[in-house]
Amino acid sequence: MRPEPQTRPLSFYIVAAEESGDALGAALVRALQACHSGALTFNGVGGRAMAAAGIVSPFAIDELSIMGIAAIPRRLRMILRRIRQTAAAVVAARPDALVIIDSPDFTHRVARRVRRLAPKIPILDYVSPSIWAWRPGRARAMRAYVDQVLAILPFEPAVHVKLGGPPCLYVGHPMVEHIAELRPNAEEAQRRRANPPVVLVLPGSRASEIRHLLGTFGAAIAQVAARSGPMELVLPTVPHLMAQVSAGVAGWAVAPRIVVEPADKWAAFRRARVALAASGTVTLELALAGIPAVAAYRLSIVEWNIARLLRMRSTLPSVILANLVLGENVIPELLQSDCTPEHLSEALLPLLSDTAQRQRQIEAFGRLDAIMAIGGEAPSAKAAAIVLGVAQHGRRDPAALSASSQPC
Repeated sequence: MRPEPQTRPLSFYIVAAEESGDALGAALVRALQACHSGALTFNGVGGRAMAAAGIVSPFAIDELSIMGIAAIPRRLRMILRRIRQTAAAVVAARPDALVIIDSPDFTHRVARRVRRLAPKIPILDYVSPSIWAWRPGRARAMRAYVDQVLAILPFEPAVHVKLGGPPCLYVGHPMVEHIAELRPNAEEAQRRRANPPVVLVLPGSRASEIRHLLGTFGAAIAQVAARSGPMELVLPTVPHLMAQVSAGVAGWAVAPRIVVEPADKWAAFRRARVALAASGTVTLELALAGIPAVAAYRLSIVEWNIARLLRMRSTLPSVILANLVLGENVIPELLQSDCTPEHLSEALLPLLSDTAQRQRQIEAFGRLDAIMAIGGEAPSAKAAAIVLGVAQHGRRDPAALSASSQPC
């Protein structure tokens, strides 16, 4: 059923701790406003996108942009302070629903504290933690403080059932709403085939990812350029990393054009022939855009050994998100000791021309529309309908409410 029309004011607290979650939060705010005729109040923690949607964050989320277990102790006091501050603000606001978005190391600690201090506040988790890859025991633990999970990957509801997690529904990946921004028109498709080729370099959106990957990526690109000839290099990043990235590419053999605006990033996606990317959500964006890619990742030795221990029980054939959604290892993954300029350049070079390696990726990417239900209702609208249903009815059987909700 569609959440029943009503004029009772509703309030929401939305917590996002990094750029991708910030964008999701902003889209959710807009969808909730379109879905509900009554007065809505929004508070939360977020970044530029949520600020544009009307949510003023009490602190900059840039300070929460950390990666890796080894980085946490150095900033633990600040992180704990922000967790307490955010939970206290949620409890003081007494929203009809709290929506936590991704970044589980931060948002789930906020949710647990809110559940302890104000157990009647419904809590929804927008973007499931990667329980299918790391720490599967988190799924069952989440039942104590999460009433509903909104999944953005099609295989996640079944994983939550298998692992005993909270009720979980697939609402769709946010990139589905921007598919036109990813895919080229006729002129842009022609540019993909033209020389010099546009090559995307995507070293990540965290400072530690830049530190671990940028130099290696630059050396790999130099080797590719030496063998394939001139190229147009584009490196999208986020504003708070601009200085670090600019300093890191200063000595590159091929100077990249650094872009920070989303419109410039997507324009590059529509023209790019290949990409070299950090493992993460961007690999799925590249697959949806039809761009053959090589994915890589590197951690410190301590972080890598801990990550291996956490993943020991996993039977996943890949850590690359696009490969997992496709159910096939089509994007090469070069991790840790394999993440070298030589290995990266050897994997990237064949993708620049019409080879079997390139064609295999393109053909696999063509299956994504069916797998991800692209072309249906917007994911943000599906998420908004579920959030409204839970907010209107409280914690009374949110699974039944959300399962019967219709998109706005």
